[in-house]
Amino acid sequence: MRRKLVVGNWKMHGSLASNGELLAGVRAAEPFVCEAAVCVPFPYLSTCVLVLQGSHIALGAQDCSAHEQGAFTGEVSAAMLADVGCRYVIVGHSERRAYHAESDQLVADKAKLVVGKGLVPIVCVGETLAEREAGQTEAVVKRQLSAVIHTLGHCVPQAVIAYEPVWAIGTGRTATPEQAQEVHAVLRAQLHAATEHAGAMKILYGGSVKADNAATLFAQPDIDGGLIGGASLKAADFVAICRAAL
Repeated sequence: MRRKLVVGNWKMHGSLASNGELLAGVRAAEPFVCEAAVCVPFPYLSTCVLVLQGSHIALGAQDCSAHEQGAFTGEVSAAMLADVGCRYVIVGHSERRAYHAESDQLVADKAKLVVGKGLVPIVCVGETLAEREAGQTEAVVKRQLSAVIHTLGHCVPQAVIAYEPVWAIGTGRTATPEQAQEVHAVLRAQLHAATEHAGAMKILYGGSVKADNAATLFAQPDIDGGLIGGASLKAADFVAICRAAL
């Protein structure tokens, strides 16, 4: 059995005060059956790792550089993220792909650097509404995952995959459990063709996951938890989603 994983992606939200209040609320609800993590903005990593000491909630970052180190002003390396206590790093989120023109190969290169520093990349894949309506969902997600498979090679099992239909992120629209499972099954089959460890790999769903739909989504055979956006900013909502991940 794959243990469920619920990851909060705070995106560009938070403050020292509100972060402490949010994490205190989540910590008060421990323990969870699932694994849990929060991916916070870079400036708050060092303070959040202190708040999380002694808990079972892991810390993650929302991105990293595709470079090891050097003259790359404004960039943050995977080594730095490991140094401050991160366990997870999101790479290839649709907002990075759309707003920063990140290619499939760049995302794969970032994932490789993350793995090389002993961290776990959460690799996001997903289609736009136009791509879904054109019947291109499977082709798009397989193309995105293929770059990661080829770049990571035998290290692929060290990654977590997150399917996030772009049309369902922050829109209030959610893929039905059946729609999500269909894509997760495609991704699982692709992983099976690449590694004998595919059955143990986690594939998360992200896309307006909320307390009232989490349990139904997580009950699908190939959905191993969620990458949670807006609902991760309220302790009660995030806790409810974690408790739904059995």
